[in-house]
Amino acid sequence: MKALEVKNLSKKFGDLEVLKNVSFTLEEGEVLSIIGSSGGGKTTLLRCLNFLEKADEGEILVKGEDVYSAKAGEKPVITEEAQLRFGLVFQQFNLFPQYNVLDNLTLAVKLKEKNTPKEQIEEKAMELLKKVGLSEKAKNYPCQISGGQQQRVAIARALMLNPEILCFDEPTSALDPELTGEVLRVIRSLKSDNRTMIIVTHEMEFAKNVSDKVIFMADGVIEEMGEPNELFGSPKSPKLKAFLSRENFNQEI
Repeated sequence: MKALEVKNLSKKFGDLEVLKNVSFTLEEGEVLSIIGSSGGGKTTLLRCLNFLEKADEGEILVKGEDVYSAKAGEKPVITEEAQLRFGLVFQQFNLFPQYNVLDNLTLAVKLKEKNTPKEQIEEKAMELLKKVGLSEKAKNYPCQISGGQQQRVAIARALMLNPEILCFDEPTSALDPELTGEVLRVIRSLKSDNRTMIIVTHEMEFAKNVSDKVIFMADGVIEEMGEPNELFGSPKSPKLKAFLSRENFNQEI
């Protein structure tokens, strides 16, 4: 079953066209990695999918349901229901510094599900903290844990609202290599849960190993798309070949 269909998504900032008729599909349980140089449109695409930006034109469908539709000159309405179908883990963690780890996970759910017992919400939060290996840090504040631990808390927080599609925007770019590994291991473990995910990343080896599909974006378009072995092993686009060469990725051409 198609978890996500993106049709002809376009976005401008003034005269700058950042996304140009971007289209792709994602099956339920698939992991999609989006790679490319800075300024290629990757983060803008992710922000449009999470409704932090409004695409100027195009459609977004989740499990066959139209959650976003825009035509030139229109101002489409974004519903809370549509927003909750996506979860986003930010590059810079974005944890609330004044709340401890447990409260960071439960705050939004308590506001949204006011009839759900507090104990039930906190029990779920503790289960997720255990899943990311941080149950012993529940009472710590963000300033008291490492960057890698903060990012794992951010992943658990995104999972609290049960998004159908979990998105990551450069989840390891703010981390040193040692901490990067622990975050990538958590993301890899989520794949075994049959979770549909979209990951914007510069970690080429990780993208190759964890993804079902990879998209290479350049200048606001999907320059090349395919299975990891095909895209990394036999890139067709000159722009992708140049990008992989700059990234020192070992192409098997």
